[in-house]
Amino acid sequence: MFALVDCNNFYASCERAFNPSLNNHPVVVLSNNDGCVIARSNEAKELGIPMGAPAFEYRYLFERHHVAVFSANFSLYGDMSHRVMTILSDYSPNQEIYSIDECFLDLSNMLVDLQEHGLAMRKQVLQWTGIPVSVGIAPTKALAKAANRIAKKFTVRTGGTYVIDTDEKRIKALKWLAVEDVWGIGRRNARKLNSIGVKTAYDFCRLSRTWVLNNMTVVGTRLQDDLNGIPTLDMEPVELKQSIATTRTFENDYRTYDEVKERVCTFAVTCAEKLRQQHSLCNALEVFIQSNRFKEEDEQYSNSITVKFPFPTSSTLEIVDFALQGLQSIFKKGIGYKRAGVVLMRFVPDNEYQQSLFFKSNPKHALLMNAIDQLNSKYGTTVRLAAQDKKTHKMKQERLSPKYTTNLNGIINVSL
Repeated sequence: MFALVDCNNFYASCERAFNPSLNNHPVVVLSNNDGCVIARSNEAKELGIPMGAPAFEYRYLFERHHVAVFSANFSLYGDMSHRVMTILSDYSPNQEIYSIDECFLDLSNMLVDLQEHGLAMRKQVLQWTGIPVSVGIAPTKALAKAANRIAKKFTVRTGGTYVIDTDEKRIKALKWLAVEDVWGIGRRNARKLNSIGVKTAYDFCRLSRTWVLNNMTVVGTRLQDDLNGIPTLDMEPVELKQSIATTRTFENDYRTYDEVKERVCTFAVTCAEKLRQQHSLCNALEVFIQSNRFKEEDEQYSNSITVKFPFPTSSTLEIVDFALQGLQSIFKKGIGYKRAGVVLMRFVPDNEYQQSLFFKSNPKHALLMNAIDQLNSKYGTTVRLAAQDKKTHKMKQERLSPKYTTNLNGIINVSL
């Protein structure tokens, strides 16, 4: 049996966890630079605010219905996700974190009442973090996804947990689930299936296997088996990233080298921190810069370069140095730059590489990076390079909530 645990309206729920006055009121969260809606509470959905709605087009609706609007606070959401996933890891010896707000748990061979087990994890997550979750439990991962949708849709009736443990429940769930809502179908396949009269997941399960194989490849047949109760999608191990990127659109056009240099330096620092978190070293990076394509009257320019390292490293100091070498070679004066980024690539595990006799990373850097990471993890970003601006993320974030759990200045004060 598999459990799929999904945080309800996760970004909005994170904001509500520290501001209970937002409960039962419409809440939306905006993307980088406050551009468009990327998360909505149920109340906001009922107002007809679509996902991806441009904020400037809906500002009058926000005002008219007193919608609470927040800039994306990704440091808060990431930390809350880690807390939720840590709690859930105690409910199964095998956990697969599928995204920032959902994970699979392997409940095979666990001698527990599955309904009570799901209700217990839901209660503990809510009590310890303030984040409501829905739990779907079924013999396969695809059916667990379907069970989760039922738990979320009929929360009052199910208590937020639904178990598909009989064939009768499986068929009933498949007849209720629209084919476009099946995990793994996708929009293109949904249109193709609708065109031949397949409207529900149950209809899809009754399709000819030959048709599914010819039109949806072997991936489609595996999904069909999974929905029919035959496990084909196993728990996947956590895979290390093969590249790490930090890219941003600037709030203004940057025309001087020093302005762009500071951004590229900061992006390289962020990438290096993530690289060390997965205990990897990189052998190369890419730097790119782009002008503002929406200003057609200005000269347009974009360029990128891949810098290969003489040795693998995870040192912030060395990665920043290589990144700035790349920037120097592609920077062009007189351009208004609107976007830039750094991408680390060609990784090796930090304990499985052959050192060169003539070229190698400074051994003192490892101790220094470890100390810096510990300080920044404990106290927020307090240690930075001299080349970095104090404002780490230069984005339009006019409605940013405090970093309640990741910055001492954001901790809630309670008066007694």
